[in-house]
Amino acid sequence: MLAVVKIAGQQFKVQKDQTLYVPRIAGNAGSTVEFAEVLLTDGDKLAAGKDVKAVIKAEILDHVQGDKVIAFKMKRRKGFRKKHGHRTHYTKIRISEIA
Repeated sequence: MLAVVKIAGQQFKVQKDQTLYVPRIAGNAGSTVEFAEVLLTDGDKLAAGKDVKAVIKAEILDHVQGDKVIAFKMKRRKGFRKKHGHRTHYTKIRISEIA
């Protein structure tokens, strides 16, 4: 079974036992979370929009940080140089059930 779910403002295509990285969500490693905002399901019958009556259950595996992203700004001939970077926080989850 395939589903499209909205997690933290982003849409993800998920299947059972799939592992994916989503923007940081509250919860400790080992706990379970439910996502009720399911946009589409494709099982025996395709359902989309308000016809979808599914809930996605997932297990939080870990909280991690993404790769460092460097932002470098400069203006030529002016001596202006600005360098800063950040690492985005993600949560690693495994889809346990699409019900």
